[in-house]
Amino acid sequence: MTALDDLAATPFHAATAPQRSQMLSRLADTELSVALTAEPVGDQVELRIFPLETGPVALACDSEDRLAGFFGAPVAYAAMPGRVLAEMLRGAETGLLVNPGHPSEMLLDAAMLDWLSGALAVAPETGEARLHLTGPAPETVAALAGPLAARLGDMRGLISGAALAGVRGEAGIAGHLLLISGAGAGHQPAIAKALAEALAFLPPQSGGVDISFSEAAPPPTALRFDLTLPEVPAPPAGPKGPPILR
Repeated sequence: MTALDDLAATPFHAATAPQRSQMLSRLADTELSVALTAEPVGDQVELRIFPLETGPVALACDSEDRLAGFFGAPVAYAAMPGRVLAEMLRGAETGLLVNPGHPSEMLLDAAMLDWLSGALAVAPETGEARLHLTGPAPETVAALAGPLAARLGDMRGLISGAALAGVRGEAGIAGHLLLISGAGAGHQPAIAKALAEALAFLPPQSGGVDISFSEAAPPPTALRFDLTLPEVPAPPAGPKGPPILR
């Protein structure tokens, strides 16, 4: 079982839209072995394309062994993150078959790959903490809390806190703001990009969700995420001295 398989308790094509989005987000960060027509020449590769009834597709697996197992023999391949492969296929009218015969099998047509590349190219929008903040809308919490908790958990050690707040307008909540604290200035662009990507895979929220780096305390009604590092147990105490022989 691989990380993609772990997300595929329900097969990709039978999963709900949020489940599919979570799998596609993980696919983007997974290193894939993609089948080639021949060994790479420098940085030049030619993808092996298979004609299916639904259109031509490239073939990739999340391990070299899985790719070789599909062909029953070693095969020329290149290793690259899913996001790089999706961008390579963008606009080529070619789909992608991933992990055939495994729990995380998915067949992504050209339109889906174009959407995936577009989602990964999203630019983060940062907000200012001087807005009038309140608690998030219940429906936004239901849609975003779990996936955001998982993504923010990957950032433990890079950030010290995170909270989701509503931005109050004249007629109620006009949008939401994800407040991040404890992030070094050098890491902030990458953190903002990763969070913007994560939000792009989640159901859109009325007014959108902006990102703000702020050390100010979030409003008491904001949804806070626990980012405390797990405690490392102390090693067992060794013997105090040599045994006494009688």
